Amino acid sequence: MKRILVIGAGFAGMWGALSAARKLDELHRGADEAEVAIINPAPFHSVRVRNYEQPLDPTLVQLDTVLGPAGVRLIQAKATDIDSANRRVTIERDGASESLDYDRLILAAGSVLVRPPIPGLDRFSFDVDTYAGACKLQAHLLTLPALPDTPARYTAVVVGAGLTGIELAAELPSRLREIVAEGDRSKVRVVLADRSAKIAQSMGGAQPVIEGALQALDVEARTGVSLESLDGRSVTLTDGTTSERIEASTVVWCGGMHANALAGQLPVTLDPLGRVPVDAFLRVEGVPGVFAAGDCARILIDGARPSVMSCQHGRPMGRYAGNNAACDLFGAEMLPLSIDWYTTICDLGPWGAVYTEGWDRKLVSEGETAKATKRTINGERIYPPRNGTREDIFRAAAPVVQTPPPTRRTDKR
Repeated sequence: MKRILVIGAGFAGMWGALSAARKLDELHRGADEAEVAIINPAPFHSVRVRNYEQPLDPTLVQLDTVLGPAGVRLIQAKATDIDSANRRVTIERDGASESLDYDRLILAAGSVLVRPPIPGLDRFSFDVDTYAGACKLQAHLLTLPALPDTPARYTAVVVGAGLTGIELAAELPSRLREIVAEGDRSKVRVVLADRSAKIAQSMGGAQPVIEGALQALDVEARTGVSLESLDGRSVTLTDGTTSERIEASTVVWCGGMHANALAGQLPVTLDPLGRVPVDAFLRVEGVPGVFAAGDCARILIDGARPSVMSCQHGRPMGRYAGNNAACDLFGAEMLPLSIDWYTTICDLGPWGAVYTEGWDRKLVSEGETAKATKRTINGERIYPPRNGTREDIFRAAAPVVQTPPPTRRTDKR
């Protein structure tokens, strides 16, 4: 029996497995001829892009409710090694190692938060990179009222003003005020720090709107600075010449992403983000039998620009990788992936959101209008069907490029 093996059950991996199963069904290849198996350490798919929110329960999708109806086998384990020459993956589970052979492999192991060697970072910082990390942050926040009444108690510093850092910083003032006693709410302080000259510097026409929204939410900006150190009671920021010490009990690191280390085990040259190069069919260049998708793969998404680490690109990359792996296995025609649109929707907590179009990020809607679109994306669009119906799951896993999420435009166009 032939096997399509998928590493990772994030956006790209889950959809890759489902799309492969869908194509095998379409090709009338039964369970006696081929199987799709997916390796993932947890029994759930985490809607990672929502980790800045609370509560977190809605961000988890139990994998058996989606993979089971599609006939995909879940292997709850950690992939540790890829032997592409012999088409074999080593996994660890229950303290033991074992090997799995594959005929086609889809690497969709995702990305991890970059943690540079900054004094105190590993020991005293929090993150929202994973479900476990986001839960740990919330558990910490709930302990703050029991701490001594110092300026540090209700001060949170978010380091890194990419989209994740901005979204978390916008949420934290209201989250903290819900936790503290009414008389202490004026003591809540949230600082967002970044090395760029402006917060949201890459957000084009949305940049001044984001900056104004954060000011309205009482989020303080520190720009042109880097994290120098932290000790659990304070954080020190530096512009390279002078340093500023801020008393803070909560420091959240949002300092950038890097592809999973498994990508480095393939015999290819990685890009600066640690991603493997793939062609329009999601095949890893120069490595027979291996496809890759999501955050650990780099494709020229429109033929010219590289994909970004986002569910916006990870989901279609996974669908096409799964479809093409099944096609390649049985000699059917593969489909090239090309996406000719790009949007960015940044959540700004109680203030609303911003929605931009194009690589230059033209602002098209903001405030509650954009927030409604963001709710639809976070709560519906990026989820698989959860009714357990095989036909619905296969329909959602088809290798098609969705149209941009609709919004009520507030620009002049």
